[in-house]
Amino acid sequence: MNELLLSIPFLRDHILTVVIFLPLLGAALLFFFSDEVKIKWFALAVTVVDFILATPLVCRFDTTTHAFQFVERYVWIPSWNIHYYLGVDGISVLFVYLTTLVGWVCVLASWTAIERKLKEFMITLLVIQTAMIGVFCALDFFLFYLFWEAMLIPMYLIIGVWGGANRIYAAVKFFLYTLAGSILMLVGIIALYFAAGGTFDIPELMEHRYSFTFQAWLFVAFFFAFAIKVPMFPFHTWLPDAHVEAPTAGSIILAAILLKMGTYGFLRFSLPMFPDASIYFSPHIIVLSIIAIIYGAFLALAQEDIKKLIAYSSVSHMGFITLGLFIFNKNGVEGGILQMFNHGITTGALFLCVGIIYERTHSRLIKDYGWGAKLVPIYVLFLFIFSIASLGFPGTNGFIGELLILFGAFESFKPFVVFLLAGIALGAFYMLWMFGRMTFGAEVAHGEGDEGHDDGGHKIWDINLREAIALIAFVVFVFWVGFQPGPFLEIMHESVDNLLTQVAGSTDVAIASIK
Repeated sequence: MNELLLSIPFLRDHILTVVIFLPLLGAALLFFFSDEVKIKWFALAVTVVDFILATPLVCRFDTTTHAFQFVERYVWIPSWNIHYYLGVDGISVLFVYLTTLVGWVCVLASWTAIERKLKEFMITLLVIQTAMIGVFCALDFFLFYLFWEAMLIPMYLIIGVWGGANRIYAAVKFFLYTLAGSILMLVGIIALYFAAGGTFDIPELMEHRYSFTFQAWLFVAFFFAFAIKVPMFPFHTWLPDAHVEAPTAGSIILAAILLKMGTYGFLRFSLPMFPDASIYFSPHIIVLSIIAIIYGAFLALAQEDIKKLIAYSSVSHMGFITLGLFIFNKNGVEGGILQMFNHGITTGALFLCVGIIYERTHSRLIKDYGWGAKLVPIYVLFLFIFSIASLGFPGTNGFIGELLILFGAFESFKPFVVFLLAGIALGAFYMLWMFGRMTFGAEVAHGEGDEGHDDGGHKIWDINLREAIALIAFVVFVFWVGFQPGPFLEIMHESVDNLLTQVAGSTDVAIASIK
């Protein structure tokens, strides 16, 4: 299949353009549809085709070089030296693939959950997919910023139009937080443009060396944009509101993709472009990461709302990732990147599980469940898999990512391991606590056959084929990465080596500054 796709000249030469803009083309065509069944199937077809087209990017990726691959470059606005410039390396290609996977899963998750303005919702979903893939592929800062900003409005609409009772508050809070960070990043991009002699070329900007003062100011400007997106402590307060009010597809996109934009920004821009400032500020970021790990875990423990629990668990898990990236050794950085991918799989799957059961009960309160093992045993099996993957159980994808970060922390500064182990222990506690209460906590009144009713009188049934397909897509990667992480790590090896070379002498300097 991969050979066949790349044997087509247009696809071979423009594969990234096709993967980026196919969802946008699909969104435009949806304007001519009126039948809701056809709208659903067309949106699903577009996202599945996009996923298939993205597969050669991973399968045919050359793991022997750190250079950008599948490159497309054309002059766009010559007076400003702006190019339409695309490419992927070992850091970005996995997230392009993850985004296309999440795309069709979100369509399936919205099949019956979206009951009004379905066409508008599917259009919005396809538009945001184009923007998200574009962020990971853009190699011109002007183009990158267009894609970065283009994500805001669709996500604002997904939360504000199709969200819960407090959707407007959550949508405005999300928009203002992220817009504030984006404005600071824009200032930094303009400063880089002039400092480098008038170019938005990202690989070229990575090669320039700037004064420490210049690096420090721009690191701070970019830091706010990326820290809000992660979100790092103390910029995390928008996240629980956004997750709670967003529809299921919105929560999956937030957890699986949008949060990764922040850590991707650190990897793509902050570390290679501002290496001295990255080293200088690394102790502060590590402290914030440790706070996020512990604080997020305790907040998760205190939640009665399932969505809030998973949202705060994301704060804790993303703390692991930012710590891994800023300890500046290969295990830490590769563990952080792999955990970015893993978090997208497991937390996206957990939000999908919440959405599936919410459609039946219209409640997100843990206390309203407890009958899971009796009424929905297949659903419980999937929930169990994703719960143990989230806590890092051996054999699942979460284990290898956390293990690499632990190794990296041990290499750099052994006391870090204490905080990481505490975060892992707390994560196991709140995930198993949530799973146990949802699964084995209540008596139920059985109806006919295998169906029953919860305490609120809602008729409960186990997952259907559509839901099972969406869940299985995530399960495949839970165990694939868990038992065979080698291919995923091999993709990023050369790019991570090159990144650490760009942050020259980072390990020794970072450890010295921490001590």
